[in-house]
Amino acid sequence: MSRRWILGALLTSLATVGCGTNDSRVNMGIAVAPQPVLQWTDAGGGVDLAQLIVPRDHANPTGETISLFVARHRATDPKNRIGTLLVNPGGPGAAGSVLAEQADKVYSKRLLERFDIVGWDPRGVGRSIPAVDCVDELDPIFALDITPDSPADEQALTEQAATFIAGCTARSGGVLPFVSTEQSARDIESLRVALGEEKVSYFGFSYGSELGATWVTLFPATVRAAVFDGAIDPRQSAVEESVQQATGFERALDAFLARCATDKKCAFYNDGNPQQAFVDLMAKIDATPIATSKGRVPVTSGVALIGVAQAMYASTVWPRLERALADAAKGQGDGLLDLYDGYLGRDGDGKYDNTLEAFFATSCLDDDATAVDREELIRRFVDVAPRMGGLWLEPDVCDGWPAPSSPQPAVTGAGAPAVIVVGTSGDPATPIEASTGMAEALESGVLVTVKGDEHTGYGLNDCIDNVIDGYLIDLVVPAVGTTC
Repeated sequence: MSRRWILGALLTSLATVGCGTNDSRVNMGIAVAPQPVLQWTDAGGGVDLAQLIVPRDHANPTGETISLFVARHRATDPKNRIGTLLVNPGGPGAAGSVLAEQADKVYSKRLLERFDIVGWDPRGVGRSIPAVDCVDELDPIFALDITPDSPADEQALTEQAATFIAGCTARSGGVLPFVSTEQSARDIESLRVALGEEKVSYFGFSYGSELGATWVTLFPATVRAAVFDGAIDPRQSAVEESVQQATGFERALDAFLARCATDKKCAFYNDGNPQQAFVDLMAKIDATPIATSKGRVPVTSGVALIGVAQAMYASTVWPRLERALADAAKGQGDGLLDLYDGYLGRDGDGKYDNTLEAFFATSCLDDDATAVDREELIRRFVDVAPRMGGLWLEPDVCDGWPAPSSPQPAVTGAGAPAVIVVGTSGDPATPIEASTGMAEALESGVLVTVKGDEHTGYGLNDCIDNVIDGYLIDLVVPAVGTTC
């Protein structure tokens, strides 16, 4: 994370000065990517769609290309339009076009009026071409016993990881070296140029903070305003980030069980001691997986913990988890399986989106390749997350990844305007400590804290919505220490 890529940023920024033979780099004999363009197609409902052609490798701008799927929700008050608000939902691996296609369900009326909301499927993701593709069925990878008790269990995990890697190599080997966060951040610059805007605003959720912070660092002069909601700490290694996240999920589970313990209507109340009931249930599942009625894999420790993790993202899902746990205690696993399917992106027809495949593709490239001792790693995860830590203990897919890790620029945001970093007190996936770290890493980072048990804060209350809207629209920077 120490290399800054200053030269590359400078050369890419110069692309905004001119195009064609008027670009001074052409006269200098430096290869230049074709001017990016967007040809919009009206999809109805105020939404336009387009494809943006970008270099597969921004270091080789005239080489092979990638097509990014882009969606735009046009400003509903065009006379008072401020400009473009680029949006990203996180992941890595989540498709961003949906945020524009369904912008009226995500953003406030004020933002919809004043901005064109533009989302895109990052390289390797969703409807962008090519999309990372590894396997047809994810159950064999994720539905295993992730708390192995024997060499045979360990071997099964290792073999399935190898199968996943082999599938990624066979189906997507050509694009795997080029789906890093840095390459994607450079796509944002191509998108800005294609939109014809001198500066753009940005609103990123979760991993969208890391992507946005990389863009802000590489292209600070093109930033009008930026908000990172549910941020990661860019100063941490991949291992430290995972340990921090495991801690966040363990705390969220604590909060879920504590609330259930005080509510006799909670389906998993168990005479006021759901904490012990949860431990007992997980031990039972680990010993004897629970059958389901769908003719699929049984609820193993992997299925169960992934299902629990899915519910931790929002307290509004907790009642559903209560019922799923209560049913599982009675030998009925469908509720946990449904939650697990939601996490894996499996639809009713048994098809998956490619979010998890793209997640690993980008994460493995961004991985700092820090050597770790597995026994020490197990001890750390058990210490910070005795119930949820098993999710982070499967064999590391990145260990055998076919594309070498790609050093990422150190995040500083030097020269950019204020960046609002939102951290939610009970966020499991990006704990408040992570958002604090992002704000500290950015030279102009301003932390705003939201009280709640959710992943990300926008939409939790009027206070945080007004803070974010006020900054993006009027550039009003919230006071240091603001809490909503």
